[in-house]
Amino acid sequence: MFTGALAASYYGLPRTTMDIDIVVKVTEQNILPFAAQLRKVGIQANEQNIYKAFKSDYRIITLEDKKTPFSIDIILSDKKLEKKPGMILGFPTFYQTPEALILSKLRMINVTVPKERTLKDKDDIRAILKYTKINMKALLRQARKESTISILEELTRAKDNPFS
Repeated sequence: MFTGALAASYYGLPRTTMDIDIVVKVTEQNILPFAAQLRKVGIQANEQNIYKAFKSDYRIITLEDKKTPFSIDIILSDKKLEKKPGMILGFPTFYQTPEALILSKLRMINVTVPKERTLKDKDDIRAILKYTKINMKALLRQARKESTISILEELTRAKDNPFS
């Protein structure tokens, strides 16, 4: 499923980056078949690097295109994916739910230093809140659990939200 700027563009306002972020459900037991599938479509996949990423705190594999400046970040998840059907270039696909996307951006804002680097994530959240129907009750409850509620409250204040 798509996440990151592509999902934020789908739910909010269009913007571009030099990468595509996708989340893939992978367990430690199916890393070998996952790597085999990547190789099958022409992507160089090293099982040891995937295992290492899976064991890390971030669980991200970055694949760079040697012919262009673009890359793909594959986020490995062993949890059930919270996804929503959508379209991209006329093709059916899945996006991370807007609530899960906002929560991931809130977590990123919470740990990013310097804070100036969080401006795009903040704008993404504001735009998603303006242009997409959100389960605010569930979002607020989870933001409280994750200790990011103060950031969410700051972003939803009308005077701080240029999209409201």
